[in-house]
Amino acid sequence: MNWTPWLPLRAMSGWTRRDLNGDLIAGVTLAAIAIPEQMATARLGGFAPEIGFFAFVAGSVAFALFGANRHLSAGADSTITPLFAGSLALLATAGSPHYLALAAMLALMVGLIVILSGVFRLGWVADLLSVPVTTGFLAGIAIHIIVSQLPGLLGLPSESGETVRRIGEIAGNLHLTNPWSLTLGLGVFAIVFCSERISARVPGALIGMVLATVAVAVFGLKDHGVEVLGALPNGLPQPGPPLAGLDDVQALVPLALLIAIVVMVQTAATSRSFAPQGDAPDVNRDFVGVGAGSIAASLFGAFAVNASPPRTAIVSQSGGRSQLSSLIAAAIVLLLGAFGGGLLADVPQAALAGVLMFVAQHILRWKVFADVYRQAPVEFALILITMAAIVVLPIETGVAVGIGLSLLHGTWSATRTQVLELEQVPGTSVWWPPGEPSAGEQLPGVLVAAFQAPLSFVNADRFKRGLFDLVDARNDTVKLVVLEASNIVEIDYTAAQALIDTVHHCREAGAVFAVARLESLRAQAALARFGIADLVGPQRIFHSVDAAIRTLGLDQRPQQQDKAK
Repeated sequence: MNWTPWLPLRAMSGWTRRDLNGDLIAGVTLAAIAIPEQMATARLGGFAPEIGFFAFVAGSVAFALFGANRHLSAGADSTITPLFAGSLALLATAGSPHYLALAAMLALMVGLIVILSGVFRLGWVADLLSVPVTTGFLAGIAIHIIVSQLPGLLGLPSESGETVRRIGEIAGNLHLTNPWSLTLGLGVFAIVFCSERISARVPGALIGMVLATVAVAVFGLKDHGVEVLGALPNGLPQPGPPLAGLDDVQALVPLALLIAIVVMVQTAATSRSFAPQGDAPDVNRDFVGVGAGSIAASLFGAFAVNASPPRTAIVSQSGGRSQLSSLIAAAIVLLLGAFGGGLLADVPQAALAGVLMFVAQHILRWKVFADVYRQAPVEFALILITMAAIVVLPIETGVAVGIGLSLLHGTWSATRTQVLELEQVPGTSVWWPPGEPSAGEQLPGVLVAAFQAPLSFVNADRFKRGLFDLVDARNDTVKLVVLEASNIVEIDYTAAQALIDTVHHCREAGAVFAVARLESLRAQAALARFGIADLVGPQRIFHSVDAAIRTLGLDQRPQQQDKAK
């Protein structure tokens, strides 16, 4: 029996009663992982721990209603929390009513941007950050998390201000370290670290937090200077729109755009990585789900939410079959936030710091660091520059620098494309770039050239000059120029003018210009739109290089080779 007709959840399509056990186990496991993580993330952002619970519930319920991925978990996330926490602290005192109002308004704005990106199918925005830039970004965020949590781990007074200055102040206060806090924090870190090595489904963070709390109560560690959370208020927040003035909204626009881009990048990566077998990821639909989560969080006074790769992996590995697992976890977390505040009174701050220290080392992609350093030294520089920008500059500026570097690197790569003269592989009809081990052949009077990139304003002049040089180097012996265009997927206005100039130059040199293998429908449309198809002549646009050579009467190869085609 299929139970989905009465459920408005797309991500539960095909769900049956037999899937209940898997979702129940995954939901309980997810809650065990999420409870300490959401508390720690809320504290990282300068919020009361229960605000993290409400963000998780809002993100989970909204994504279950509007998202597509069966496993994706949305909620408070340590990747984006340092981004907006550092920026909001410049506008209001952390934890103040104004600060909370700004965070809720930011969540609303981020949610709207992400939803609109999904509605208008802007999933390509998620590809704005390259892997090296993303790796540098995460490394910078990890450093921010470590620096922000060191005081809690060491039992030192909280520090604020620029990251570099905070590092200096922490170093100067090391002699004040509370050994009990340090022991608790490192113990929780070790438990989480070892638990993950055993199985990602083991709730090491919850186990460590419970053991640390018991240690505080049994050994009276509060009397030894160990700071604890204190009892959290029971009850649920009253829903209402975030209250912020127009000036605040204007000040938040750049930050909202940056946070939204990061959310889309992480959501797309999570959606693609954990799409169930046989299901194509619907990234745009998942944008709508995560964006709705941020809007729901804002209505309950919480902050922006994000897709979580680790929690999503937990749902997948624990046998979750649908978003019911996230709803079960949300119900458990909601009950704890509504009625269990007293249970958290003796949770030591150092335990939450230990959880976040583990998160910080987890998002440092050491393998990517090593691979990029070994295989692409130039791109390794992008990692270091992005990481340094995130750490040294205001964090939103660092993110903007990272996005700019990623775009510049992509543009630079496109500008380095060269026009290649192709050679025929002996005994075949294949035309290939010159190289070893087998030397190719050229036909007298024929020039076959290729450009292995989209034609756009960034490389139009390089394309034109490169083809001019190839034609001119033949000293008027070229009678046919064939542009092998299989890799030209787009042609913009500037490139179209360069292509028109190229056609004219070939004709002035006494050569016929033809196009072969223009497979891209967009490029074909551009050829017609800019009048290039008419200029070249439809009769000179071919499906293959060989067809161009044969049709234009310049094939001087032996007949037997022609038959071998």
